[in-house]
Parts: sequence; structure tokens; C-alpha cells
Amino acid sequence: MEVVRNIQVKLDVSDEGGEVLDETFEQFRQAAQHVADHGWDDNPYNITDTKNTLHDETYSDVRDKLDLQSSLVQSARNLAADALSNCKDRKFDGEKASKPEFRGSVVVYNGRTITYNDDHVSLATTDKRVTAEYVTPVNEEGTPFEDYWTDEWKKAEATLHKRDGAYYLHVAVKKEVEPDSSDEESENGVVLGVDLNVDGYVAVTSTGAFLGNADYLNHRRDEYERRRGNLQQTGTRSAHLTIKSIGSRFARWSVDYLHRISKAIVREAVENGCTAIAFENLERIRKRISNASKFQQWAFRELQRHVDYKAEEHGIGVDDVNPAYTSQRCSHSECGFTHEDNRDGDEFECLKCGKELHSDYNAARNTGWRLVQHWLKSGAGRATSQLALKSGTLNANGRFRPTALRS
Repeated sequence: MEVVRNIQVKLDVSDEGGEVLDETFEQFRQAAQHVADHGWDDNPYNITDTKNTLHDETYSDVRDKLDLQSSLVQSARNLAADALSNCKDRKFDGEKASKPEFRGSVVVYNGRTITYNDDHVSLATTDKRVTAEYVTPVNEEGTPFEDYWTDEWKKAEATLHKRDGAYYLHVAVKKEVEPDSSDEESENGVVLGVDLNVDGYVAVTSTGAFLGNADYLNHRRDEYERRRGNLQQTGTRSAHLTIKSIGSRFARWSVDYLHRISKAIVREAVENGCTAIAFENLERIRKRISNASKFQQWAFRELQRHVDYKAEEHGIGVDDVNPAYTSQRCSHSECGFTHEDNRDGDEFECLKCGKELHSDYNAARNTGWRLVQHWLKSGAGRATSQLALKSGTLNANGRFRPTALRS
């Protein structure tokens, strides 16, 4: 499994090199802003955040107007696309979001625009490459630089920043690790539990993230079915063509909606240092929601598929567990009492210990906990695996570790 860390390295930049880098900052900002302006719309359905589309529609203009080489233009496009996507997600979640405005000094570098050497780095600019030496800490022992700036860690993409007249490189370093490490502080055993629903929130995580609106998703499906039914009754060739058109449009919208939820799930896992995401087993969950529509069952499969390949990019595994009683069991670490009357709609109140939680949040905690316990019982060497919660982690022995105390 690949582990990624980000470290900051100060650079010693000459006056001449600084002038070129400052111009690169400005042109990179202009490129990103041009893409953001092009993709923005006050209506979230009309925001263009697909990188391929933005590339086709903006690349030539940016290359004609600016001196950035092609790889830097693509990095600026990716930065703008991610910003547009985040704004789009916030709008769909009912939050306020305005068009991205790029003001800071930042350039994003990849393998084609940055070259790492033993004591210096070479950076692509609007002109010739700039070479800058690393300014290493006086006392390196125990610092992130000393721990990660080694041959064991592969240096990857980086972002260049300027603060108070100094230049800093934020570098992503990567290393393959054994997935079954049993170190108590191992980051290979933190689980994010996810509960999926046919109504209310589409997905709820064990860290307390409530994502998507299943009722809205179903409403859009019902509206599509109603309109398709009316057109089928019409029976004309024009109606048939319209059915195909609205069907394709609804399919694209549905996939995009689930894509954004899956991205939020993976982002939650990354931000909480998780190395596994636990879902309920689809075959078993299908029996539990046997009264759900084929569309809802498809949505569950599609969402998990998106999470699976997005999580893989971050070295995060995806696993499933038996969903039996996850909605009826008390997820409080000192309880675990299971009874069907514990849950009443969105409310969960344990009849034994009195613990009160949102029922979907309680189910998400149980889903993640079941994978933690599976690892423990299977002898996978993860006796110290942990469940990610709102404010910390819970290990397999029931010991809670607050976020503030995590290293």
C-alpha cells in the first residue's frame, strides 16, 4: 500500500531567479483564473468542472496569451477544475459558493516541470529553468525533513509558494508499505465506516459527514419517469427522440451526482488519515432493501464503484461487511446492545445505556467497527486497528484516542 506525506522545504532563490518565478506565479494565476471564469455559472448544473472539457475549451487561448509551457498550463487547468468542482459540491449541498478567485502566489509542479537533485531543485518557469538549493533545518533530527527526505521516499508532485519574500516548496513524498503492519500507531488500520440509505442522506460516515440527499435523487428519478411515461403515451417519433434525449441527460446527471458524493467520502477518508473504507455488503444489503427500486440499488453499486477507484488513487482500500443489525446495535464502545426498538426513524436511543445518536451515524459507526473487528478476529495482524470517529479514533480494544492527541 502506498503512503503519502507532504513536507515543506525552504528554497534559496537568487534575485534573478526570483524575478522569473514571480512572473511565473502571475501567469499561472492568470491561467487558472481564465479556466475558472470559463467554467463558472451561478447555476451549479451549468458549472463545467470536467478537466477534459475545460482543456478542450481553454487550452489554446491560454497558450496563445501566456508564456507558460504546456505542462504548467495543464496544472493550472487542474487547479481551476478542482476549485470549480468544490464550489459545485457546496452549491448542491445547499451552501453558498462564489466563483473561484486566484490571488495567492502558487505554482503546481509535476514530474515534467520539476527535477529533484541531491541538494537542489530545478523548476520550469515562463523563461528558462530556475535552480534553487534546499535550505535544510539546522537541527534535522526528528523533523519531517529528516524523516521523509530520504531515498526510501519517492518525491512526486509539489506546489511552490511565496510567503514574506521567501520561497517554499511543498513536496508530496510516497512510499510503499506493508499493509498488515501491527504497529500501534500504524496508519494502515484506520477505518472509515459508511452507511448508505434509500431516503434521507445518501451516505453518512463514521466521522459524522452527512452527504447527498437521497430524497432529492429519488425525486429527480420520479420526475424523469413521469415525463418518460407521458411521452410514451404520445407515441410519436419526436416523443421517442425526446425520451432518448432526457434519458441520456438524466443518466449523466445521476452519475455526476453520485460522483460528487463518492469524492466527498474519499476526501473524508484522506482528511482523517484512513487507510480503509467500509461499506455494507451489496448482496446482503440488497435483501435488506428488497423493496427499494432498481434505480436505488443501481445507485448503491455506482457509488461504491466510484469510491473504489478514487480511494485506490490515495492508497486507501475499500472493503465490505455483513450489514446485519448495524442499524439496531448501539455503537457506544462500552455498550453494543442490539434491539430493533433502539431505532426510530432518524433517531437512535439505546434502550440499555441511553446513548442518543442520529440513526444513520450510528449505523456508519457500526459498519466501520465491524471491519475493525473482522481484522482482529481474522488474525490479519491489525490488533491495533482503529475506527475513525468525529473527534478521534477507537481501537479494537475499545480505547478512544482524541484527535488532539494523535501524532
